[in-house]
Amino acid sequence: MRAFSPLLLVVTWVLTGCPNRVERVAGTSDARIDAAEARMEELRFQANAEEASCASRCDASSELCGLADSLCSWVESTPDRTDLPPRCVQAREQCAQAHGRCTRCRQG
Repeated sequence: MRAFSPLLLVVTWVLTGCPNRVERVAGTSDARIDAAEARMEELRFQANAEEASCASRCDASSELCGLADSLCSWVESTPDRTDLPPRCVQAREQCAQAHGRCTRCRQG
């Protein structure tokens, strides 16, 4: 009986590959959060525009707060990500500011 040659072992090892250890692939969650933050920034500018009507400011505020809620839900679903809670806090602050501008606009 013939023994396996070292070349055959090397070829087998190369073809089967060596599994890589991947800690975490964050692409989808990070992309959603980044997109939500970008849209929130647009809405913040829209709500702050001097020429914006009261209705426009309040619509922007409502959408911004909805995005903040979504963003915070994503953050809460990944408790191992310690880099995300500050982003939720910032989103909630932006919501509160936009809501305040809407309320002041409606009050006169």
